[in-house]
Amino acid sequence: MLMLGRGLDARDNQTRQMQDAVTNVEKHFGELCQIFAAYVRKTARLRDKADLLVNEIHAYAATETPNLKLGLKNFATEFSKLQDYRQAEVERLEAKVVEPLKCYRTIVKLKREDLKAALTAKNREAKQLSQLERTRQRNPSDRHIISQAESELQRASLDATRTSRQLEETIDNFEKQKIKDIKSIFSEFIAIEMLFHGKALEIYTAAYQAIQNIDENEDLEVFRSSLYPAEHQSRLDIVRANSKSPLQRTGSSKSCPGIVQQISRNQLKKEEEEDEDEEEEEDEDELETTKDER
Repeated sequence: MLMLGRGLDARDNQTRQMQDAVTNVEKHFGELCQIFAAYVRKTARLRDKADLLVNEIHAYAATETPNLKLGLKNFATEFSKLQDYRQAEVERLEAKVVEPLKCYRTIVKLKREDLKAALTAKNREAKQLSQLERTRQRNPSDRHIISQAESELQRASLDATRTSRQLEETIDNFEKQKIKDIKSIFSEFIAIEMLFHGKALEIYTAAYQAIQNIDENEDLEVFRSSLYPAEHQSRLDIVRANSKSPLQRTGSSKSCPGIVQQISRNQLKKEEEEDEDEEEEEDEDELETTKDER
C-alpha cells in the first residue's frame, strides 16, 4: 500500500508538470500568434498606403515639367514594384508563420484531452485505493470483499499506469514537435524578411537613382520659358546672334567701309551746297549796296 501511494504521488507530480507544459505553450503560442498576425496586418496596411502613395505620385507627375515628370514616374514604378514583393511577404508570413501557430490551438486541445484521460485514470486508482482501505477497516475479516476491492484497485492501477505511459510518450512527442516547430517558424520568418528586405534594398537603390537623375536646370528653363515667353525669346535671339559663325561676322565687317564712304560723300555734297548758298547771298548783298549808292 505504501509503494502504491508513492506511485500515485509520482504520477500526480508528473501529470502536474505535463499540465504546466501544455498551459505554458497554450499561453505563449497564443500570444505569439496574435502578435505575428497583427504584424502581418500592419504590413498589409503599409502595402495599401504605399499603393495610394504611388497613385498620388503619378497624378502629381502628370502636372510637372518633363524631367521631373519622368523622374517621379520612374520612382513610382520602382516603388510599386516593391509593393508586389510586400504582398508576397504578407502571403508567406501568413502561410509559414501565423498558420502553424494557429494549429497549436488544436494541438493543445488534444493534449488537454490526453491529460484529462490520464487524470481520470489516476483519480479512479486513488478512489479504488481509498475504497479498499475503508473496506479493510469496516470488514477486516471479510476476505471476499477485501479481495474484490483489491482486484478493482489492481485494474485501476494498471489502467492508470498504461494511461500515464501513453501520456508520457504523448507529451514527449509534443515537446519534441514544439521545439522543431519553433525553429521552423522563426527560421521561416527570418528568411521571408531577409528576402523582402534584400529586394527592397535593390529597388530603393533604383528609385533613388531615378530621383537623382532629374535635371533641375533644364526643368527650370522650361518653367521660365512658360512664365516669361517674350523675355525668353529675346534671350534666345541674343544667344543666336552671339553664336554666328566667324565667316558671317567677317562679311559684316567688310560691308562697313562702303557704308562709311557713302556717308562721307553725302556729307561733302551737303557742305558744297551750303557754300554755294552763302556765295549767292553775298552776291545779292553786293548788288543791293550798289543800287543804294546810285
